[in-house]
Amino acid sequence: MLHGIDVSAYQSSSYATNGLSFVFIKATEGRSYVNPRLAAQTKHARDAGLVVGFYHFLWPGNLTAQAEYFLSHAPERRGDLLAVDWETTGDGTHASNAEKDRFIRKLKELRPDNRVVLYCNRHFWLNIDTTSYAGDGLWIADYVTAGKPRIKAKWRFHQYTSEPHDKDVTDFASKAALKEWATSA
Repeated sequence: MLHGIDVSAYQSSSYATNGLSFVFIKATEGRSYVNPRLAAQTKHARDAGLVVGFYHFLWPGNLTAQAEYFLSHAPERRGDLLAVDWETTGDGTHASNAEKDRFIRKLKELRPDNRVVLYCNRHFWLNIDTTSYAGDGLWIADYVTAGKPRIKAKWRFHQYTSEPHDKDVTDFASKAALKEWATSA
């Protein structure tokens, strides 16, 4: 099982990378927010030789504009991962199933050489999701034993704790296997 983390503006640009194989970095939210540490956090990950993913916090509406906004800020590099963060927004709403699915498909259309995954928590996956569409893979948040999320669906990444920061594992057998999957979109 490979270990990784996800970071945002709340984390340092020089986060610890020892023992990690991958990192997901928050790039954007909606159509107006860009992580001010995006460039520095990306450089730090690349310097450490990690597989790098970028995520967008999805809001309802304006899906094409949100996709274009995200991709205008997420570096375009073969082998990087793209993720859609689907959860409750700051104003208590969330994108619908149809919007989530359209957003993933729009990213795949605009960046066909990158894998696109869906991030959501266990509650969303079991109670809000009705389509089971997660693009190229599901990144599930469920704060239990690493690699044992309480879902029946196939998952690619599992966020298992938020203490002291968001920690993740992936089901790939090796970093080389993860890199191969990431570059074979």
